Amino acid sequence: MTFTPIGPRFSLQRIALALVFACGILLTLPHARADDAAWQALENGGIVLFRHALAPGTGDPANFTLGDCSTQRNLDDQGRADSRAIGQAFRDKGIEVGGVLTSQWCRCVETAELAFPGQVEEEPVFNSFFQNRSAGPEQTRAGQRILEQWPGDGALVIITHQVNITALTDIFPQSGEGIVVEINDGEIEVIGRLGI
Repeated sequence: MTFTPIGPRFSLQRIALALVFACGILLTLPHARADDAAWQALENGGIVLFRHALAPGTGDPANFTLGDCSTQRNLDDQGRADSRAIGQAFRDKGIEVGGVLTSQWCRCVETAELAFPGQVEEEPVFNSFFQNRSAGPEQTRAGQRILEQWPGDGALVIITHQVNITALTDIFPQSGEGIVVEINDGEIEVIGRLGI
């Protein structure tokens, strides 16, 4: 077998770049459609589960005390900026927010207050069970009941933790990512994902 050079106009480098570009477009299109479907669902009174914005670290410190933010992981500057961006995205899209429920962890409360000031209600069902996995099944059932009872008067925004969202949706969200869901015949259906 002999190798025939392609020539300067169709170099392997240019072909490789074209393939990377084409793959990028193909990978972006389904995601864009999912985002459109997610925003449409929220416009129609849907539900979104947001993981709190960026709070560096994992889990909680050994001296964690509910209500004492000095004992907890908290949002950093990027997390606070991302929280504001979440709220701005809702305003830019004209999404009416009918309710905002949050975990009582400081990083969730701050995410919620920065994104949706004056609309936030703490809901212990959405507290983290990362360090107490035995509480997970009951909290997850209680969380699903809240989702099932949402009347759809505006979007329901829930700010919670990765473990809670994963238990409800089987998705591992990034910090600040939202998972838009609907309830169909008692089952949670994922409509799309919202990044910052």
